[in-house]
Amino acid sequence: MALLQTPDSNPIDYIDEEDFIALEISHDVQGERLDKILAAALPDYSRNRLKAWVEAGAVTVDGKVTKARHLLRGGESVKVFPQEMPEQFAFEPENLPLEVVHADADILVINKPPGLVVHPAAGNWTGTLLNALLFHYPELKLLPRAGIVHRLDKDTSGLMVVARTAHAQTALVRQLQDHTVGRRYLAWVWGEAPSQGKVLATVGRDQRDRLRMAAGSAQGKSAATLFRRLAKGQFKTSQVTLLECRLETGRTHQIRVHLESLGYPLLGDQVYRKKTPSSAKELPFERQALHAYALSLQHPVSQETLTWFRLPPDDLLALLLQVGMTEEDLPKEAALMASIANDHR
Repeated sequence: MALLQTPDSNPIDYIDEEDFIALEISHDVQGERLDKILAAALPDYSRNRLKAWVEAGAVTVDGKVTKARHLLRGGESVKVFPQEMPEQFAFEPENLPLEVVHADADILVINKPPGLVVHPAAGNWTGTLLNALLFHYPELKLLPRAGIVHRLDKDTSGLMVVARTAHAQTALVRQLQDHTVGRRYLAWVWGEAPSQGKVLATVGRDQRDRLRMAAGSAQGKSAATLFRRLAKGQFKTSQVTLLECRLETGRTHQIRVHLESLGYPLLGDQVYRKKTPSSAKELPFERQALHAYALSLQHPVSQETLTWFRLPPDDLLALLLQVGMTEEDLPKEAALMASIANDHR
């Protein structure tokens, strides 16, 4: 049985949210019950939860709603539309620290630290960016996902924009859909990467491991990542390159997947680590070395083009020295803008 995931866009939701899970049923399961096959194909969800979705009409077989005990003939197309469970409505405000880079009546720009989950989900129902936003900005409870319109991975640091009004949320999502939001990242990778390049490869769910994404997936969404080399370094006998990456699309794990597909996995990445040298085991750095250092967008009300920069957090600055680089190798505008911001605190 092949598991295919196909995002379906929603103008007021995450730009890269998966709204349904598509399953192509193989012929060798003929005669099996639908609920049994769903439980085997979707182990992240409990059997009771899957059955409840079927009974609620949130699962279709060849486009038709059916029953959990429906017997499959093989060859069908099944779509599962995950439904929010009661715990997902129980988001509570939490007094967690936030570094707010910019705030006005319409948007917030947050510098997210590594280790902070953006949105509550299984295994992380508390202690997230959303919980913190609800505490510091209670009015955000009126907006879907408290105004969050895009995500950073838990262990990726850097800049994110959050909407404070419904109008701003819709406008920001449209900018993300139109690829007009500028997002630049700093990425430390293993190997000697070329001076510049562009990766054009779809990104979709890995057919062998649902927790991973894969480049070049036939069922994936188109994705483009541009990069340029900022500096070269070394750890032990292994080459290291500091890259600036620019996203033209915003797929899940895009930079990590794209760079690994070229043979340049990120330092510290615990998931995408093909061609990671043996010396990586000696490097005391256990998160992907990725920081969203620049963000630019058109303000949803004033229409002004705004840009923010932030230097990497302390752990990445320490990593610079460990691989034979210095802060002089970082983009100059990041240091300049961070200095200006500090002067105005």
